[in-house]
Amino acid sequence: MPRVIRTLIATAFSFVIVVPPGSSQSPQAQDPTATPAPQTLTKEQRKEQKQKAKRTLKELDSQYKQWLNEDVIYIISPDERNAFLQLDTNEEREQFIEAFWLRRSNNPDLPDNDFKDEHYRRIAYANEHFASGIPGWKTDRGRMYIMWGPADEVDSHPMGGTWDRPMEDGGGSTTTYPWETWRWRYLEGIGENIELEFVDTTGSGEYHLTMDPSEKDALLHVPGAGLSLLESMGLASKTDRFTRSDGTNLPTAMGGTPASMDEFNRLELYAKVQKPPEVKFKDLEAIVTARIVRDQLKFNWRTDFLKVTNDTVLVPITVQVSNGQLSFQSKDGIHSATLNVFGRVSTLTGKVVQTFEDPVSKDFPDSLFQQSLKLQSIYQKAVPLRPGLYRLDIVVKDVQSGNVGVINSALRVPRYEDDKLDASTLILADQLEHVPAKQIGTGQFVLGSTKVRPRLDNAFSTADRLGIYLQVYNLKADDTTHKSNATFLYTVKKGTEQVFQFKETSADMKQTGDQVTIERWLPLASMAPGKYTIEVLTTDGVTKQTLSKTADFTVKGPQEPTKAAANTGPGR
Repeated sequence: MPRVIRTLIATAFSFVIVVPPGSSQSPQAQDPTATPAPQTLTKEQRKEQKQKAKRTLKELDSQYKQWLNEDVIYIISPDERNAFLQLDTNEEREQFIEAFWLRRSNNPDLPDNDFKDEHYRRIAYANEHFASGIPGWKTDRGRMYIMWGPADEVDSHPMGGTWDRPMEDGGGSTTTYPWETWRWRYLEGIGENIELEFVDTTGSGEYHLTMDPSEKDALLHVPGAGLSLLESMGLASKTDRFTRSDGTNLPTAMGGTPASMDEFNRLELYAKVQKPPEVKFKDLEAIVTARIVRDQLKFNWRTDFLKVTNDTVLVPITVQVSNGQLSFQSKDGIHSATLNVFGRVSTLTGKVVQTFEDPVSKDFPDSLFQQSLKLQSIYQKAVPLRPGLYRLDIVVKDVQSGNVGVINSALRVPRYEDDKLDASTLILADQLEHVPAKQIGTGQFVLGSTKVRPRLDNAFSTADRLGIYLQVYNLKADDTTHKSNATFLYTVKKGTEQVFQFKETSADMKQTGDQVTIERWLPLASMAPGKYTIEVLTTDGVTKQTLSKTADFTVKGPQEPTKAAANTGPGR
């Protein structure tokens, strides 16, 4: 891997969980998991949020309800929980869950999330070792184990029995219920030498967390039994235990009470261990802002989907950057700039399934340099993927200036069924041309035998032609002719007004198989500037199934600038 791209990944990919507003011009790049800027909500807004959270919780699919109320109930912060319940779609929830685990990982760049794996291991351990009529994860010991991990030391007394009190607890001997003390040398966010005590006062095997060390004393309410040193010497009364104001029923100690037994210290510790552990990258948003957003490189991007087989979909990923944002160096009358592009597709569990990286170079002579700054550089990489939901990360870097642009987004790859009329993405292109036989299926923008370069902003001038590219799948053959019979109706509208319409059939196109590829040019010279919608309506003459694909585009006047792309390839 080139050194410059390794550096780019190190400085950018570890911090791409939060995408600040405006970091990409594509609506797909918005991240519902991003931490919102601090703001003061009105009473009505807070009430509305609470109502929405209640509604969402009732309507959640079982898998998301279980994730929220069982899987992460002890480690999700109140703010994160509220943010999750404000989301509207399952896609946003999947993105949130992925970011939730990544923010807690020791190394977000690794395919396997160490924090997530350890968390579910702890749940399994808790269920195996702490169950007591209820699942282990619901018990106090299970909760503490899941939140804080295994203690460094465990003092276990599963049968109870005789216990010699330490002097700070009053000394003397008594009989106890089953109990355990867990000790951690250090817990982040809490402190050093943390001790928690659990007592099973019912004999059911369910130990509960207690702040009172005397709760394990089985003889506490038996007069004259289990006396402390001072009580056995007649220097104190057992009834004194029940008049203490510190929340315990401990005997009076010789030499006073240590600071660790101070009631306020115990209450503070008890409160802290109940809170979710601190998020590892709680300052992530600040890091992103400082490291990336300050000089961010803005870019457009899009993904398209074309069927290869039932289990494989070709996903062209297109990135477009304005040349005006690049830093050019001039030498011998040639102006040169280089853009590094890195992409990564991973599953929601963090497993990387595809990566791609390329340097993209631009060279212009003096005579064309000023004009080139108004154009766009465009790059595309087509990756085969199985149907499903993925995470897509793209990082671009201008080598000369060091400016970086980052997006991360959910990538939902559709499944194409055999018995259903379906189609690829409808692509509006500024270049449609057949390639030589040796280039079929290879190179940037090549889909099958055609080079299809999308216009990412879908903006064309009246001097342009608009290319339409669409693949239609699963057309059925007539039993008699053994040929498909499909009709394609093209309709262009400006608002609700129909501008024009025309129709053709698969027979006209000399494509009568189960798949038809539409490649059409739409002249724009006669169209007034404005916003339009094109619809391609497919009707299968055999099954009578219909399918509609639409796309919006803008027509600009001849004097208005359009973001025409300068064809760009790796090293070109």
